[in-house]
Amino acid sequence: MVASDATELQASDRELEPELEAVARETVGEPSELFESEQDSLTIRQIWDLVDRLSQWPGVESAIKAAKEAGNDSLRDVVRRALTARAQRPIDRFGFDLRYYEELFPLARWAHDHYFRVETRGVENIAEAGRVLVVANHSGTLPYDGCMVHATTRINHPQRRLLRPLVENFVYHMPYLGRFMARCGAVRACQENAQALLEADEAVLVFPEGVKGIGKLYKRRYRLQRFGRGGAVKLALKTGSPIVPCAVIGAEESMPLLSKVSWLARPLGLPYIPITPTLPLLGPLGLLPLPTKWWIEFAEPIDVSQYGPDAIRDRVLVNRLNEQLRTTIQEMIERRLDRRHSVFLG
Repeated sequence: MVASDATELQASDRELEPELEAVARETVGEPSELFESEQDSLTIRQIWDLVDRLSQWPGVESAIKAAKEAGNDSLRDVVRRALTARAQRPIDRFGFDLRYYEELFPLARWAHDHYFRVETRGVENIAEAGRVLVVANHSGTLPYDGCMVHATTRINHPQRRLLRPLVENFVYHMPYLGRFMARCGAVRACQENAQALLEADEAVLVFPEGVKGIGKLYKRRYRLQRFGRGGAVKLALKTGSPIVPCAVIGAEESMPLLSKVSWLARPLGLPYIPITPTLPLLGPLGLLPLPTKWWIEFAEPIDVSQYGPDAIRDRVLVNRLNEQLRTTIQEMIERRLDRRHSVFLG
């Protein structure tokens, strides 16, 4: 990239945030809570006006160009090959097909190294062996963050540990997609499945924010939602697993969520249909995220083994550990944001 292009992208970064926030303020006013209300939606005219303005922004323009050059035929071919089994292979109880996963992992590695250009810190805080629970913030409209946290651990960890992500029910039960993710190592999110994985001394990746995390509007980016009722902490206490806090920075801008449509999504079994700068502008190709610069950081593990499994009944302890975990991740995010100069260049 030449110097003039870099300067243009940095200027565009600075222009993006007030552009998006202005529309948000016009629509719903200043946010007073962490969670969206039913009124957090844009009119069709506002959506298309914003899409028209953002389509001229260099970051969006480059993503649109790349998507159009790929073409629908190429995209369909990739999806077809990814979903087609070549042969019967041994799989584990959750549907994980190691050979299938290894054939597809180079795609995730390419996205990690060249598209999002992920920089990773502290991955050695994940133990080289044995059970461990990695807890991360969730963002980015679609769960690309789960893929990248998994990929960066596989690439950069001294023992190339394989994280088993827990996925929401609606994703797991979607036709084709659920089967695809299971074959790549993902597991339906529930306490029983997570406990079975940890008791088998595997590394498990969880997102306590759930759908509320990836469903945050852009104006509330990097503001962590509540971590539920401490399910991750209870899981760690019950299994004696160390908790490794993980912060993901860059995913929020890769697919800025401007609005969401819920009434049309419910009959399809989806929590919402996202409205982003490239969706619905590009149709299915609008699912392609912007090539933002990502950082993934892992903190030192929180040891809960001293409390014992019966501690899950101690609500005060669970709430304290849950808040400690959430605060740690929020502070990690804020420190990185303070050092970041550009959404695309870092």
